[in-house]
Amino acid sequence: MTFDINNLNHHQLKDLIGKAQQRQVELRKEGIVEVRKKVHDLIKAEGYSFEELFGSARGKTRTSNTVPPKYYNPENHNQTWSGRGKQPLWFEHALRMGKQKQDMEI
Repeated sequence: MTFDINNLNHHQLKDLIGKAQQRQVELRKEGIVEVRKKVHDLIKAEGYSFEELFGSARGKTRTSNTVPPKYYNPENHNQTWSGRGKQPLWFEHALRMGKQKQDMEI
């Protein structure tokens, strides 16, 4: 399909460019789907699963590295906090009662 773009006015040319860019995006998406299917078919033909080769797919949770506690509850030494995330209620309460962070460090 060939046609002379020299005969197009500004609006027609702009419309043509928009349609061409949209088609380019569609072709790329179609290509990605096709390659994914080929990869999955090859993996299956070899007797493996995608997860065995690459780990779990989307929604993979991070492995949590436990952080050692940094603070302890002066009223109950079994309650500790690493200093990360939301402050526990006992920590907030101790601060309101006049304790300093340093007073509760392990």
